[in-house]
Amino acid sequence: MNAKPIHSTPTYIPPPIRQIPVPQQLPLPPSPPTIPHAISITAPETRVAVPVVPPPSIDLDDSITAFWDYQFLFVSQRSETTQPITLRLVDGVIPSDFPSGTYYLTGPGLFSDDHGSTVHPLDGHGYLRAFTIDNNKVTYMAKYIKTEAQVEEHDPETDTWRFTHRGPFSVLKGGKKVGNTKVMKNVANTSVVKWGEKLLCMWEGGEPYEIESGTLDTIGRYNMMDGRDVSTEDSDGVWEVAAGLLKPILYGVFKMPPKRLLSHYKVDSSKSRLLTVSCNAEDMLLPRSNFTFSEYDSDFKLLHKQEFRIPDHLMIHDWAFTDTHYIVFANRIKLDVPGSVAAVCGISPMISALKVNPSKNTSPIYLLPRFPTKSKSNIRDWRVPLEAPSRLWLLHVGNAFELRHANGNLHIQITAAACSYQWFNFRNLFGYNWQNQKLDPSIMNIQGENNLLPHLVQVSIKLDSDHNCQECNVKAMKKWKKSADFPTINPAFSGKRNKYLYAATTLGSRKTLPSFPFDTVVKLDSETDSVQTWNVGSRRFIGEPIFVPKSDLEEEDDGYLLVVEYAVSMQRCYLVILNPKMIGTSKALVARLEIPRHLNFPLGFHGFWAASGNQI
Repeated sequence: MNAKPIHSTPTYIPPPIRQIPVPQQLPLPPSPPTIPHAISITAPETRVAVPVVPPPSIDLDDSITAFWDYQFLFVSQRSETTQPITLRLVDGVIPSDFPSGTYYLTGPGLFSDDHGSTVHPLDGHGYLRAFTIDNNKVTYMAKYIKTEAQVEEHDPETDTWRFTHRGPFSVLKGGKKVGNTKVMKNVANTSVVKWGEKLLCMWEGGEPYEIESGTLDTIGRYNMMDGRDVSTEDSDGVWEVAAGLLKPILYGVFKMPPKRLLSHYKVDSSKSRLLTVSCNAEDMLLPRSNFTFSEYDSDFKLLHKQEFRIPDHLMIHDWAFTDTHYIVFANRIKLDVPGSVAAVCGISPMISALKVNPSKNTSPIYLLPRFPTKSKSNIRDWRVPLEAPSRLWLLHVGNAFELRHANGNLHIQITAAACSYQWFNFRNLFGYNWQNQKLDPSIMNIQGENNLLPHLVQVSIKLDSDHNCQECNVKAMKKWKKSADFPTINPAFSGKRNKYLYAATTLGSRKTLPSFPFDTVVKLDSETDSVQTWNVGSRRFIGEPIFVPKSDLEEEDDGYLLVVEYAVSMQRCYLVILNPKMIGTSKALVARLEIPRHLNFPLGFHGFWAASGNQI
């Protein structure tokens, strides 16, 4: 029986939710009188639209409190900093051996304009935050990434915004709907990396933007893709004709770049290389996928490039690598004809033209040779995927590594976060509803259905010496079954065998927000099977944890964890420093620094630690 995607978009979480995969549509909870309608924060010298009185306490009906806590996690921040601000230490001490460097965090900063439109969090303009740690002091800066869309939609003289780009995930209420071809809104809000002397902010659908690291000023687009099509030697003539018809429309009418760079990159620490992958724009609409993998040295010189064409319709967000392979998990999609009509008419987001394709009961996994000229002549046909006997949609990869045995057998292990095809829905991510301008948290919280929601998985692939598959399976981690995402490791072990995995998760203690937003950091030990957690506290959430290795690294967990705490009930953000060795004890919290209230920011997506004078 094929799983069906969830399409309902309820606006209220009834406590408790019955154990069903589809939440029911219920009326919007009544708004407490102290909760403002416009969710926006500005600097003190400009207009301020924050609550005069704090949001309702946890003693009130938790369904109402949870609803508004969720809204405040995505509060717009219009202010920027012109100079670094020293953060106030409110707990603990910054350790003397903390490495000098900068933690960059990007994500959406703005969700509503001044003309009645709201956008999906994935379409929010990129807001880059920088925490510089040096000599026991932390300074903070934040600026919008001046993309072409941001410059067009923001008037710096009046400090007002008017959304003109639809973006893939949003519908404009106050803007042009029918005939609006401004779909690919490059907001550079998904990930950030500093490599060599370049600081880049990335987005899933186009070129990255280069940023001046000292001032966070935007330099401009940085071309990492040559725009050349993948070789078509063994291609299907029918789809080549279709691609030829689509390209003038996509490139000319919709102004899409010929190639789109995936926002997730990889760092091969053993080779000191940055690895990226790009796709063709027309692949979004065709049952084929072109991937170009590129590898750069520390000076951003292109050292290696591999091109692959896979005969399937895929939507890839993250991927993995080992010493000998690139690994692509086949998140399968297909065209949605009714959704396409609604999208073209402007009554639903453009992403409605696509939907997940659950026609297979397995998860195809493609093992693509990283260095084919160094491989044996009897290398397996990479066009034929391995089939894991479970259907999962891969979200984020923690790490992948391979073990070569004396008999020539190869064992590849991957840790990742994945969810069910049944739950994943492009339009409903984060509970976006453009009509009532609210986010519905029940989409992310299906009580009793942790197997549907994002959770940690272990992938095991075994090949014999002739490259025949002996085993391929994807299993949920028995050690931690609660909802979790953003798996990460010590970056010095990227692509190598690692012992520890860290992730953002939840203890599930809040009955109406049992699964998301996350409130806990979990540490998993693959050798002892032990699990340790650190919880941020009541009505407080966290984002992605980042591992900062010590310069004198001896053990894998020698270092610190950085994570942002979102104290939504207080409308404050904090930078938290944790001791990985002490996770699970009262000594885990090392230091906590406060971001000024007028600079409180929304949930960030992905970050990067750039050590002073180093690449990783």
